[in-house]
Amino acid sequence: MKIQKIIYGIAAVAITGLGSCKDSFLDEQMYSSYSVDIEDVEAKVIGLHRQFAELWGWSDSQGFVGCFQDGTDVGAPGDVDGVETPFYQYASLNSENAGVGHLWRYLYKIINNANIIILSDLATPTEKAEAEFFRAYSYNMLVTFWGKVPLVTQTISKPKTDYVREDISKIDALIVSDLKDAVANLPEVDKTVTESRINKDCARILAAEAYLRMGKYKEAEDIVSPVIDEGNYSLIQKRYGKFLSDAGDYYSDMFRWGNQRRSQNNTEGIWVFQMEYNKTVSGGTISAPQQRRNWVAAFHKIEGMVNADSLGGRGNGRLRLSNYVKYGLYQEGDIRNSNYNIRRNLWYNKPDWTGEYYIDADGFRVDVSEEDEKAGKTEGLKKISVKTGDLVHCRKQDTLNVLYPHCTKWGAYDPTEDFGWAMVKDWPLMRLADAYLLRAEARVMQDNTQGAADDINVLRDRAFKEYREKEDGDPQAGIVSASDMTLDFILDERIRELVGEENRRYTLCRTKKLAERVKMIMEKCPEGVDSKQITGFDENIHTLLPIPLSEIDLNKDAVIEQNPGYK
Repeated sequence: MKIQKIIYGIAAVAITGLGSCKDSFLDEQMYSSYSVDIEDVEAKVIGLHRQFAELWGWSDSQGFVGCFQDGTDVGAPGDVDGVETPFYQYASLNSENAGVGHLWRYLYKIINNANIIILSDLATPTEKAEAEFFRAYSYNMLVTFWGKVPLVTQTISKPKTDYVREDISKIDALIVSDLKDAVANLPEVDKTVTESRINKDCARILAAEAYLRMGKYKEAEDIVSPVIDEGNYSLIQKRYGKFLSDAGDYYSDMFRWGNQRRSQNNTEGIWVFQMEYNKTVSGGTISAPQQRRNWVAAFHKIEGMVNADSLGGRGNGRLRLSNYVKYGLYQEGDIRNSNYNIRRNLWYNKPDWTGEYYIDADGFRVDVSEEDEKAGKTEGLKKISVKTGDLVHCRKQDTLNVLYPHCTKWGAYDPTEDFGWAMVKDWPLMRLADAYLLRAEARVMQDNTQGAADDINVLRDRAFKEYREKEDGDPQAGIVSASDMTLDFILDERIRELVGEENRRYTLCRTKKLAERVKMIMEKCPEGVDSKQITGFDENIHTLLPIPLSEIDLNKDAVIEQNPGYK
């Protein structure tokens, strides 16, 4: 394949140099060239997967993952990296935020490379359909986060600096056209070139999300129903895979490294992005995705704790679950809230370890410095001894990054790389449960609340199955009725089922619920100390992201208007 120079944003980079003798030294000249020649279409399609991974696996700013969870009803900041700070201290969100710029640039990078494939005479219908999926994915995210954006359907062959924002209706028409073609021409699951490639059900899930955003609820229901009805997938209902001898449950088995793929007996996965860790293959791994370091607590900082696969490896606790999720969302008996899925209890696991610490009258651990201990500043406290196997009181002590209930879905551990820089496991992106949730949402929006309840109860039958079967369990636990069905209930159920998997900010912007949910959290569940609370949210500004300033500045021959309220 020829080496190609690809534009990273939509605005071409102006490169100045020495002109001819006829030109003024100060005259701006465009010397960049952008080749769109393509010989190996298959390699170019694989490149789209690589670019997707580079987008969401960005490690330059470790907190990028938190930009889409912090400042919502799901996420609260922990030991933040910095890029995510304006996403909960909203008054500081501006057009120069690195996370905003990275997302914009990579979405347009994917679009440009998808256009090359779509317009190529050498591409097969299937290859074009896979490219159309990625183009639709990128445009759907762009309009969800930014509203009107430039529409680019041709390949970039020379610098261009006169883009304008296009009406959302025109972009939506392209998204619909792309996804209809993708559904028609992508292969069924199990018939793709490799199991990591895009199948027609991936396109159906994406189309349902896009239709719901557009307010086309019947179309959303119709496009997602075959994912459920054709019988190619089934919800995980019993334990499976390589960890049967370990403690766990059938829900947590889906997210263990080595259990995630269809070939590894995950019958629920629709799109599982594969990370071929430590394998010398083209595009097998990228840099150091930060999902684990965000989602897993930094328990390794606790004396008496060592990294282990059963605990999810080494996290940094950059992202915490909100109090709304941790303490008020799940009913008793919901397997999705088991200690294997939302870890609330830890045990000291360092072999042959003993230690001491102080607790107060309520059993909360109190850190006492050596100086304070020597000075006798321990009134009202009790010193207790602990050893390997004793409980670490996660439930009673909620720190900002070390010890708190956390989602386990991104946990994994490679004993050859104890520090935990690399991301070793696959990414769960779409699964059958999401199809049920999308159809339930479409039905709620069409006032078919009984149909929505039927879909939700399928998920809840799985979630409460073991609890219902217990001798002292409630056989009706978890069952919902048509009267329970509202969009807010569906959004809560998405947390219970998909926390750690879905891009929560995207979901709330798609459903136009971001402002309402942020206000709810600000009023009911203030988080942590003042510096870590949600502040400054303005629904007239922050329901959209700012256009990156670099794109506006480079677009010298036309005006890309900034979103209201941003500078």
